Amino acid sequence: MSSSDAHHSELGAFLRARRGELTPAEVGLPGSAGRRRVKGLRREEVALLASISPDYYTRLEQGRRQASEPVLDALARVLRLDDGERAYMFELSGRDAARPRRRIPQKVQPQLRRLLDDLSTTPGVVLGRRTDILAWNPLAAALFTDFARIPEAQRNFVRLVFREPAIRSLYPDWEWVAQTSLAQLRMEAARDPDDPRLAALVGELSLQDPDFRRWWGAHRVAVQGSGTKVLHHPVVGRLTLDWSFLTCADDPDQQLITLTAEPGTASHDRLRILASWTARSADDPAADR
Repeated sequence: MSSSDAHHSELGAFLRARRGELTPAEVGLPGSAGRRRVKGLRREEVALLASISPDYYTRLEQGRRQASEPVLDALARVLRLDDGERAYMFELSGRDAARPRRRIPQKVQPQLRRLLDDLSTTPGVVLGRRTDILAWNPLAAALFTDFARIPEAQRNFVRLVFREPAIRSLYPDWEWVAQTSLAQLRMEAARDPDDPRLAALVGELSLQDPDFRRWWGAHRVAVQGSGTKVLHHPVVGRLTLDWSFLTCADDPDQQLITLTAEPGTASHDRLRILASWTARSADDPAADR
């Protein structure tokens, strides 16, 4: 299957998934008597609201037609897409400038590596394509897990969220974290559907984890930004941390994630305790035995 065919197929699946989540009442259509045979909106209803013909919309879902930008705008409005979902739909439709599809292995940019080394009281991780973990500082390892013990080919954040018990147990709201990370991975898949490593990762996790398989089929997408994570750390206890991304100017596919706590809070004090414990362990390898 060509890259274009893969995009059209995924666009159809995405449109079906989104219309399946909306009811006629939510979009201002009158309810129909009797039981509806389809979940969510019918194709004809989406077409009506988008002011296009049912045949046109049907061919879009079947991957037999390329949508114009005005039609995509109308569908984004009808299907109540958020900014990330709208960007994803446009990406699949080939309406955004295509980024170069690079296959060379990623290495952390030197400036990000130096910045990581200077963050002594702030956990930091550099993520690359497919949420691969490219680098981290000692406090990030103390917070999450010893990334160095994980084979390089398996250092992927989404894989660890689903398959690493030490990381899974950190999150009281694990399902939300897992679904959010998976939605970000699907956005990566839209940007480069021919990436063999991403395809292998999705195939592996689909076979190994029923939650991943079910949530991947929901076609949720999300863009990276900032937010708050709650973790229950085995050493210092509950932490409420704000996370944010810093994108590398020389390689936009690399982002530095930092996690900080609001000064004066218990989480701030506990993060400082963890940083102090990490520093002592680095100075004296026997300190944590």
